[in-house]
Amino acid sequence: MNGATINLLYFARVAELVGKRTETWPVQGESTGAQLLAELGERYPQLEPATRLKLAINQTHAKPTAAIRAGDEVAVFEPVTGG
Repeated sequence: MNGATINLLYFARVAELVGKRTETWPVQGESTGAQLLAELGERYPQLEPATRLKLAINQTHAKPTAAIRAGDEVAVFEPVTGG
């Protein structure tokens, strides 16, 4: 482990399910949003299917293919529908 981390922010129901609003998450090199969601699903089975969750990286909505690097702030939230 190289000591590199990202800051995760959990919102609404996601925060309720994991029992916290923020978490420091270790990273090794560069990963993707999809990899992070898979890891979240492993650590927090109550989030499954985690692939439904949405991400914002450094306050910008991101696709699952988006790169996540050490030092990034990643928000994790439920999909929102409007009407």
